[in-house]
Amino acid sequence: MQCLRLRVPCPPLRLSYSSVLRPKPLSSSSSSSPSCIEYTPWSGLQPWRESSLNHNRFWGPNGPQPLPKQPPSSLDLETSAIGSASSLAEMGALVLSTSDPASKSELSHLAYCRWRSENLPVGVCRPPDKPARPAKPELVSPKDIPPPKESGLPLNAYMLHNLAHVELNAIDLAWDTVVRFSPFLETLGEGFFADFARVADDESRHFAWCSQRLLELGFRYGDMPAHNLLWRECEKSSDNVAARLAVIPLVQEARGLDAGPRLVQKLVGFGDNMTSKIVGRIADEETAHVAVGVDWFISVCQNMNRAPCSTFKDILREYGVELKGPFNYSARDEAGIPRDWYASSLTNKQDRKEQLSVVYDRLAHIISMESENSGSSGAT
Repeated sequence: MQCLRLRVPCPPLRLSYSSVLRPKPLSSSSSSSPSCIEYTPWSGLQPWRESSLNHNRFWGPNGPQPLPKQPPSSLDLETSAIGSASSLAEMGALVLSTSDPASKSELSHLAYCRWRSENLPVGVCRPPDKPARPAKPELVSPKDIPPPKESGLPLNAYMLHNLAHVELNAIDLAWDTVVRFSPFLETLGEGFFADFARVADDESRHFAWCSQRLLELGFRYGDMPAHNLLWRECEKSSDNVAARLAVIPLVQEARGLDAGPRLVQKLVGFGDNMTSKIVGRIADEETAHVAVGVDWFISVCQNMNRAPCSTFKDILREYGVELKGPFNYSARDEAGIPRDWYASSLTNKQDRKEQLSVVYDRLAHIISMESENSGSSGAT
């Protein structure tokens, strides 16, 4: 356990200004003038940024509330490491290097609280190549994730376990963004790091709610396999802040806006109103994280003198990221994602599928007619 007291080494990263801000060579469409941008920021973005620390990490009978009084936890060594860190980036690296999920969640909150209360600098630190992970859940290919009926968990616990896995990964995704791009404070500005540290704090609270509810249902995080797709998407954008913003907040987190209401309805149908309220609250709070991504993506595009819409599409194409519907248009509109960034690509795919479907129907009709004619000729 002595290693928990050690500071994470923080040598400078070997990333250049251009490699971080500029996407790989993209189509000429993305270099068009960004001067006219149709973008309505989320109305709650500034209040979210200015809000006080949120200590409501326990889900009580009436919703979120502070944790009940507890005896000293087993985090003494780890909290001392957070307490001796000298910057936000160093604390973020410590969170990323913590494998126990509950400890990672708690340390994330402690790190953000200390940074806010003590006015620490952002600093510079090297993130681990991959975040530390517990022995369970076993990480498998998505096709090897058992369906609900074969998982050994009831449907509500199954869905909650999947959400807990997303939230644990989201803690690491946010802190990796803070730590990995910390050498570019002057370029990005302190507000960038403040926003994503707050996102990490939110995600740690969401994981705490999910973990608590799983225990109340008689299960725990790690009781079924999970996949590693979320971190793989993060790795794709490890050298490029524009790609990181496109791939994580604007695609991965935006999918939470799409899926949240459907999960709530399924849980209500299952009869678990408590879990449905937790999932609904988490889905509502994800709006801020998507809105932050939109705001910073547009800012980075303006610094690169690129049009955000075409740059977003070009990045997804370059990095092999697929947009999947159905989309929750009202939630995406509220978060500030312009529809022409994502809806047209899906519409084009649907149009091509419909055109192919018409062709297949015609072919089937022709084959059917030929078969009937052949049968008639044989009868004669």
